[in-house]
Amino acid sequence: MRWLFLIIAIWGAIHPMYHFLQWFGKNGYDIMAMVDAWHVNAAASGLVWDLTIAAIALTLWIIWETTTSKRWLNLIAIPATFCIGVSCGLPLYLFLRLRP
Repeated sequence: MRWLFLIIAIWGAIHPMYHFLQWFGKNGYDIMAMVDAWHVNAAASGLVWDLTIAAIALTLWIIWETTTSKRWLNLIAIPATFCIGVSCGLPLYLFLRLRP
């Protein structure tokens, strides 16, 4: 199961990044323009907030478990979550969490 989470984390990094890079290729590297595009309608805004709240919850869980287990490498899932997305950060954390 552990290795399946790693495969999903890699997929969760590559697939969204492919679309982000396509968008940047067409619109330039303007982060604020991308944020505006995320809020183009109510459905997109709802999805952005859904993922933001999930990312915050995941971050709190990672911090809490890392401070109790002292497995500091697990903190790498936090930047993965906010720089790539929950689709990478969550399975990456589960992969790290399940290591012996």
